[in-house]
Amino acid sequence: MEGGGLRKVSSHASIAEADDFDLSRLLDRPRLNIERKRSFDERSLTGGLDGLESIYSPSGHRSVFDTPASSARNSFETHPMIVDAWDALRRSMVHFKGQPVGTIAAYDHASEEVLNYDQVFVRDFVPSALAFLMNGEPDIVKNFLLKTLLLQGWEKRVDRFKLGEGAMPASFKVLHDPVRKTDTLMADFGESAIGRVAPVDSGFWWIILLRAYTKSTGDLSLAETDECQKGMRLILALCLSEGFDTFPTLLCADGCSMIDRRMGVYGYPIEIQALFFMALRCALPMLKHDAEGKEFVERIVKRLHALSFHMRSYFWLDFQQLNDIYRYKTEEYSHTAVNKFNVIPDSIPDWVFDFMPTRGGYFIGNVSPARMDFRWFALGNCVAILSSLATPEQSMAIMDLIEARWEELVAEMPLKITYPAFDNHEWRIVTGCDPKNTRWSYHNGGSWPVLLWLPLQPASRQVDHRSPDERSS
Repeated sequence: MEGGGLRKVSSHASIAEADDFDLSRLLDRPRLNIERKRSFDERSLTGGLDGLESIYSPSGHRSVFDTPASSARNSFETHPMIVDAWDALRRSMVHFKGQPVGTIAAYDHASEEVLNYDQVFVRDFVPSALAFLMNGEPDIVKNFLLKTLLLQGWEKRVDRFKLGEGAMPASFKVLHDPVRKTDTLMADFGESAIGRVAPVDSGFWWIILLRAYTKSTGDLSLAETDECQKGMRLILALCLSEGFDTFPTLLCADGCSMIDRRMGVYGYPIEIQALFFMALRCALPMLKHDAEGKEFVERIVKRLHALSFHMRSYFWLDFQQLNDIYRYKTEEYSHTAVNKFNVIPDSIPDWVFDFMPTRGGYFIGNVSPARMDFRWFALGNCVAILSSLATPEQSMAIMDLIEARWEELVAEMPLKITYPAFDNHEWRIVTGCDPKNTRWSYHNGGSWPVLLWLPLQPASRQVDHRSPDERSS
């Protein structure tokens, strides 16, 4: 895989060449010169997590997320859609002992069977938390971080098996006792979840949100507490542990990622690798350089070197790389092998050749021995852009691909979570006939709201619908 494509340029640049690992470096990255039609006046949320600094400012910088309730802080004329969204968000708030600690996954009085949608999910709360931070309301975010940190310390058992000490819950619920006037937290680490799967991504989101809180408020004291330092170290100990794996990527069971149902993503799904990379970068500047913290800092730096090289080299697919894979020789032995994962060229699905434009590229869904998952996953690719896992050239190529394949990926609906959708016999085998994952629904090619907020960030760099010739002129 040494030949061709973007891998010859800066994609292998050493991560240590950066002055620091602060996400504020993202603000210095080249911006994509592309435009998108807007349905109403809105501000771009570019710049990764550090965009929070420029959008929320204690000095009174105005935000499109302001509502009448916060107009005393930030006076701004809002679009009715924003007002309605804030009203719905505030109705979904959950309180513990009188303090807001999160928002429920779904607010729908019409539904009789809510299952666990009335709980506060770690991943689902993140976009709500960012909105609260940008609106100058950090208390709910701080309370959420502290409560989930408390839950991390619980003993976690599924049947008779004990989970890793650093595992974060998928969700939690507040039980109110009106008689005793007490509130109790009830967490789900997978023992009650559909399919009994524990989330891999919750710990990553917790670190990322802690970094967002720190950058938004300027409050360093929370991340520097012994409790938060220990919480980060426990999460990192889980994902940085050494084993039999020869890859720097993180092994993830199917159903344990944000696509929390069988979708054939077992192995090294792009979404988890991108979140892993982003969480490592967020943890690095927050860890104290004491005896314990220094050890993790060194491990993170080494892992970032290996992970960025691996992802930019082997997960990246563009027109040149597709041609290289098509001509691969198989059963190659020794470290000089070009086809390092022994991928059989005949395994390339026919749709890829029509989907891949001559200009553009993306990180494929999965890479493991003898198998490449060529599907497009929106979340992983967009997190790769925001975290700088993708090089500037690769970031531009991803946006070029979205523009070139607008009808397939967007059309008349929000950006699809994955493309293409499983169908017929393949759907039955891979998903286990899951009715929630029928073709173009839910995870299987649909648009699941909690998975869509991150794609909107790179998309806010505004896609230009003109032809390449028109743009160049």
